[in-house]
Amino acid sequence: MQALIKISDKQYLVKEGDKLFIPRQKAAVGETVAIDSIAKIDGENTVLTPAGSSIQAKVLDHVKDDKVVVFKKKRRKRYQSRNGHRQQMTQIEVVSL
Repeated sequence: MQALIKISDKQYLVKEGDKLFIPRQKAAVGETVAIDSIAKIDGENTVLTPAGSSIQAKVLDHVKDDKVVVFKKKRRKRYQSRNGHRQQMTQIEVVSL
């Protein structure tokens, strides 16, 4: 069984046992999180969430993503700026659909 879920304006196709990285969530490590915004389950199109359905996921860890380099330059003006950041991510495992 597969489901298409929506978390923080991003969509993920998941099945039971999948581990994935999502944008940072406020849940503590070890907690179980219920994901209610389901877009599709096994080919059945649903508008938002089918009544009474949710996906249970366990929070495994809070980590940082790879570095994103932000480089700005204006040619012939002697201007260069190099910055970067690392996004905060949460690793979850889908427990049940």
